[in-house]
Amino acid sequence: MVSYWYIVLYGVWWLRIWVLVWREEEVFVAREVVTGVTSQGRSVEEALENLREALELYLEEVPEALEKLEALDRSLVGVLEFEAKASKAIGA
Repeated sequence: MVSYWYIVLYGVWWLRIWVLVWREEEVFVAREVVTGVTSQGRSVEEALENLREALELYLEEVPEALEKLEALDRSLVGVLEFEAKASKAIGA
């Protein structure tokens, strides 16, 4: 599942970010695609809320990452799904 999501930063700025969400056993995992910030929750909503908090804390510590997110917000064309073959021998 790929989605975009808006996040409140510093209480006044809104920023569109791109989030991958998938299920791993009993939890949903949410990862922001530019920074790699990842969180999880028992539901998609909880995973996204936890990601929001983690990303806000990350951007306080690494403010230069905000520039990358802002650039993507202006330049992203779309998210594509495609298939690629992988040899079963990988990692064997």
